[in-house]
Amino acid sequence: MARQPEDSVTMSTTNSADITVIRPPSGLSTVDIKELWQHRELLYFLAWRDIKVRYKQSFLGVAWAIIQPFVTMVVFTLIFGRLIEREGEKIPYSIFAFIGLVLWSYFSRALSASTISLVGNAPLLSKIYTPRALLPISSTLSGLVDLAFSVLFMILLLAIYGYYPTLRFLWVLPLSLLAMIMAVACGLWLSSINVRYRDIGQVVSFVIQIWFFLTPIVYPLSVLGEKWRFLFWLNPMTFIIDAFRWAVTDYPFPPVGGAVASLSIITVLLVGGSFYFKRSESSFADVV
Repeated sequence: MARQPEDSVTMSTTNSADITVIRPPSGLSTVDIKELWQHRELLYFLAWRDIKVRYKQSFLGVAWAIIQPFVTMVVFTLIFGRLIEREGEKIPYSIFAFIGLVLWSYFSRALSASTISLVGNAPLLSKIYTPRALLPISSTLSGLVDLAFSVLFMILLLAIYGYYPTLRFLWVLPLSLLAMIMAVACGLWLSSINVRYRDIGQVVSFVIQIWFFLTPIVYPLSVLGEKWRFLFWLNPMTFIIDAFRWAVTDYPFPPVGGAVASLSIITVLLVGGSFYFKRSESSFADVV
């Protein structure tokens, strides 16, 4: 019997612990929280990259995070200040408007950034595997730096008007986190849709402008009739911003019904967005 050549047989030993098998999701599945946690360092570096790009070779830097809501507050104070104060609001209108603008500025920028996050990071989608949800989440994290500087300036402005932090001020952190969760919830939906329909980014910019006026940022809910107020509580940002005012001043806390409605909608948006994002994830690399 002829001897088989030594090079005709290839022996292969593979350690199964070193193999990562990537399969498309089957059935209903959500974004894998465990996988996101395992890649938390990548999340940090993505957010840090966005921060460095934003402030690289910038003239105003973080000052823009303060100037924008401050100038907007001055304009609205000149236009609506006396009219709104006649409605019996307990805090000066300039403070009322600035607190709302601080949180809204963060939310609107975070939502816009997360919407275009997948398209803007196309090489990460097509060349390597990373948890795709890291991209819209990191876009919302990077904006927290601007929010932090805005809050510091807000504290100074409040002190000028005679308002000083109390224990309620501790609620600023969880309420800011809730605004970030709201941006992530919407961003999971919109970033997935934007991969397939690139004009979504322009639509979102227009929607944010309309959303601004449908949120009690520069006007209180007291100027609206009773029958309209419930509809405004279906807007989660209404609760977040009014609760933010309560945390830093003696503004009344939102009604329990409005809080429950807003938190329920945020939960539905987050869970639904997680399902939709995971369902669309397998086609991102092909479409982008």
